[in-house]
Amino acid sequence: MDDQTRIELEAAAFRRLQQHLMQDRTDVQNIDMMNLAGFCRNCLSRWYQEAANERGIDMTKDEGRETFYGMPYDQWRDQFQTEANDAQKAEFEKAFAENVEAKK
Repeated sequence: MDDQTRIELEAAAFRRLQQHLMQDRTDVQNIDMMNLAGFCRNCLSRWYQEAANERGIDMTKDEGRETFYGMPYDQWRDQFQTEANDAQKAEFEKAFAENVEAKK
């Protein structure tokens, strides 16, 4: 496979993941994604922003989120996110601490 085809396939897979998370599975909460997978929609939008910045494209955190979410983040959050419960918050704290320890 040539590099251009690989890049196009990776981009198509990314767009499908984005659609899945932003349109098909809005019921899945970011905190649950963080607890189970170690990343969430906000991570993906930050990685998008960082990739743009690395290529000399000036993009803020809010611009990266709006690009990824397809709308201002506050609007998406208000429409689809719910307040995390105590169990979700406790699991997040545990997972975060384990991740920090693993990076040492």
